[in-house]
Amino acid sequence: MKKCIRVISIRALIILIISAFSAVAYGQETFSSKPLMNKGKKWRIGYLEGGPYKDYLDTLEATVKGFMALGWVATKTLPEIPESENTGKLWQWMATSLESRYIEFVPDGYWSSDWDDAQRMKTQSVVLQRLNDKHDIELMIAMGTWAGQDLANNRHDTPTVVLSSSDPVASKIITNPRDSGFDHVHARCDPKRYENQIRMFHRIVGFKKLGVAYEDTLAGRGYAALDSIEKVAREMKFKIVRCKCKLDIPDVKKRLANIVGCHTELASQIDALYLTESNIALQNLPQVLAPLMKAKIPTFSQNGSDEVKHGVLLSIAQADFKPVGKFHAETIAKIFNGAKPRQLPQVFQEPPKIAINLKVAQLINWDPPMDIFDIADEIYKEIQIVEREK
Repeated sequence: MKKCIRVISIRALIILIISAFSAVAYGQETFSSKPLMNKGKKWRIGYLEGGPYKDYLDTLEATVKGFMALGWVATKTLPEIPESENTGKLWQWMATSLESRYIEFVPDGYWSSDWDDAQRMKTQSVVLQRLNDKHDIELMIAMGTWAGQDLANNRHDTPTVVLSSSDPVASKIITNPRDSGFDHVHARCDPKRYENQIRMFHRIVGFKKLGVAYEDTLAGRGYAALDSIEKVAREMKFKIVRCKCKLDIPDVKKRLANIVGCHTELASQIDALYLTESNIALQNLPQVLAPLMKAKIPTFSQNGSDEVKHGVLLSIAQADFKPVGKFHAETIAKIFNGAKPRQLPQVFQEPPKIAINLKVAQLINWDPPMDIFDIADEIYKEIQIVEREK
């Protein structure tokens, strides 16, 4: 009887989540997104990121494709970029190979801090000096939380669009979903995304102690959606078991050791784990999950179904990056057509997809509710392994 009630509640929650989603929740369509020249010249776009991360590459690719669909750049097949090379190589290709009458991706307008705190401060200073002294960049793409924090301020007035920030409100990038707080800043957000993930995970698994590993900084707590976890924990009366570790660091081996150490520590104290966006490559996921698999702990990926394919039990995520890329391209196009970033809608939501890995369920002796097979969009029967680079 309890299982039947749980299945019904899962189905009801999914219906509630999907019915709440819409393409754009706030704001009005008042500006054109048609291609427009900058007083006879091209609009020049720059780029800043905190460091390499797979979602940044996917988001940038999708945004370029969005520009193509809108007619701002000529349609062209994007190169295949290895994850290890990430956005820098793609940006150089965009700067030299894309054809456009309207926009230019500035060749020397790309900056990355490689997740180094000291380098971050230097990079921010260089970027702000460029924006304030040369005035040769009309718009900045700020990719991720670090970049959003570094440019969402009154130290410059160059239009800035923040992409791929986990929670720009919690990270203090924007004031709230309806208002960025700065005329020149826009940051896409989905206020309920992580709350819905945690609620769904709890309804399906019914845990009492949820583990989460994160870096205890403003950006780290934002990446982990800690505010959302705490809110749902209060509502659903479960305990959060925390492990704090350094994750925003350039040393990949140390980053991996830190997250594995946290999971080893947490495994004996929890009955479920929320795997946050910890910038771990898929090839290292087996190491990250090993202590949890050994302890038979159900896991949920904050990042999406790609991690479910490679060994996480469950996830709810965006279907793909195409709608997000279109949203960002349209936002930038409207800014070039006269909109202030602050005037444009920031909330963007799309129907989620649900993924489950049955091989993981078998290995941890977890019996999924039968109705999950009716509502899951992706069902994996094996754990995919990524071969390590030689």
